[in-house]
Amino acid sequence: MGFQVGSALLDACVLSVLQREDAYGYVLTQTLRETLGVSESTLYPVLKRLKRDGFLTTYDQAYQGRNRRYYTITGRGMQQAEIYRRDWRVYRDNVDKLVCSGGGA
Repeated sequence: MGFQVGSALLDACVLSVLQREDAYGYVLTQTLRETLGVSESTLYPVLKRLKRDGFLTTYDQAYQGRNRRYYTITGRGMQQAEIYRRDWRVYRDNVDKLVCSGGGA
């Protein structure tokens, strides 16, 4: 993808994925890498910040003798995801007016 992914968009995508179901870091990384091309080193600081801000919580679950850290969205995170969704629609529509108008002014 030829566009930089800003922090707000990355936050919105992480929260949206976690609204569907809890996930551990590797699954989140793979999901976002497929769509946005982000790396693990990009994602983990985002998860840490979202947790610090109260949008996510974590829990550990044993899997084949190791613990996996799962991320789950909080009520506050759900509210923030809805704000991001609303803002995204406005942003997307405005960019579409510029980029998809067929030649500009």
